[in-house]
Amino acid sequence: MKIPIYIADAFTGNLFGGNPAAVCPLDAPLSEELMQKIAAENNLSETAFITPVEEGLNIRWFTPKVEVALCGHATLASAHILFTERNYSGDLIRFTSKSGLLSVQRKGEMLTLNFPADFSSEAAPPPGLFEAIGKEPLRIYKGRTDYLLVFENQSDILSLKPDIGRLAAVECRGVICTAPGNESDFVSRFFAPAAGVNEDPVTGSAHTTLTPYWASVLNKTEMTAIQLSERRGHLICRIEGERVYISGKCVTYLKGEIEV
Repeated sequence: MKIPIYIADAFTGNLFGGNPAAVCPLDAPLSEELMQKIAAENNLSETAFITPVEEGLNIRWFTPKVEVALCGHATLASAHILFTERNYSGDLIRFTSKSGLLSVQRKGEMLTLNFPADFSSEAAPPPGLFEAIGKEPLRIYKGRTDYLLVFENQSDILSLKPDIGRLAAVECRGVICTAPGNESDFVSRFFAPAAGVNEDPVTGSAHTTLTPYWASVLNKTEMTAIQLSERRGHLICRIEGERVYISGKCVTYLKGEIEV
């Protein structure tokens, strides 16, 4: 069986920047076991599988180790591939998913995700978290799946050198570290070793937590953001009620086939 595969760099206008995601458009569903094996073989932070369903299109996301309930950069990459490589008509794509109905709107080079907002609340640190991160934050919050650690400035975020082994033992999907930005409203980094992703280059789902937090702090509904990984990612984030709109660009890197 041959399966089409694409790789696109998300949240960047430049090849080899942003976050690479694999995208597999399918004619019919694959087993979870096979999708997980394909994601492990791809060894990218996420592989997205798109399947036609009665409601339109369904999307699922797999890291090399687990299926996740929501992924931003692989959704952005999937929409980009559908628009540019699969002749999808129109400028709006709707996906059913484990996180409900999602959509991606195209406007010129920009793609905008419409995702559910994740409103975090203050939390106590789980055992070993601060030791694993290597620096104590000013404040700590907890969203649906991730801890949000707030630091004083961008230099704090850049200087983090977490102990990945110890961080993998902390009970959560991932850890978002954030601070006010020098060239943007806020900056962040995201670590999820328990999910098979030591540091994610650009994390759309983390910005569903970051956007409502910084909107309340900065008293703004639209903000610019940079994820300070080695590859860097640039995002525009907006909140409206209980929805977050996350915009960025995408670039195709690879087109091919998987044979299984």
